[in-house]
Amino acid sequence: MKSVAADTEERIKELIVERGLAPGDPLPTETELTGAFGVSRNSLREALKSLQAVNIIEIRHGFGTYVGTMSLEPLIEAMAFRTVVGHRLGQESLLELLQMREALEAGLMYGLAGRLPEEDLAELDTLVARMHAEVRETGEIASATDRAFHRALHRSLGNELLSELLDAFWSAFHRVRAQGLRTAAEGQELAQMHGRIVEAVRTGDAGASESAVHRHFDDIRSRLTQAHKESI
Repeated sequence: MKSVAADTEERIKELIVERGLAPGDPLPTETELTGAFGVSRNSLREALKSLQAVNIIEIRHGFGTYVGTMSLEPLIEAMAFRTVVGHRLGQESLLELLQMREALEAGLMYGLAGRLPEEDLAELDTLVARMHAEVRETGEIASATDRAFHRALHRSLGNELLSELLDAFWSAFHRVRAQGLRTAAEGQELAQMHGRIVEAVRTGDAGASESAVHRHFDDIRSRLTQAHKESI
């Protein structure tokens, strides 16, 4: 049986849908909501806090309650943390995440090859050049540059949900890398891998684009497999 607070959460979500509210729109006041739902202020506040935790609503103290961004950030945080913890416990959580990420990114190549706008290709060229420069200066590619590359590569798809999911996969890997585990090739080789992906996409060869992505993930997989063997 649902608690009063859990039931109130559902009723608030129904209210948002029924009224056609969008992110940033104000919700009724606490007094109005307690009266409409017939619940106590404590039950309402418990429900609001739960919904705020998953970005469905936003509480602006002193101003009121608004519809939240509804972003996937809570899912991203949970998946990244689960992956890191699983890896530290000797599980193959990173390899599982890698398999999901590879299937998604390789499959996207057929929608990207030969279809990226010139400005996006130019930005990708600039980012690959920056990768090579960073390797010369520091020996590795900055995480911000790598993240910008993947965002620019998939931007033309115009799919916000897809972008957030790809960011979730990226975040999990880089959190582990930040803890000292190498999950990718050395800097120069990695920069070259990214360059090959751009060139394949530019020529419009979907098969070559997909193969370039698979080669990149094959390298990561071999390193993760070796790290997993050494940890058991």
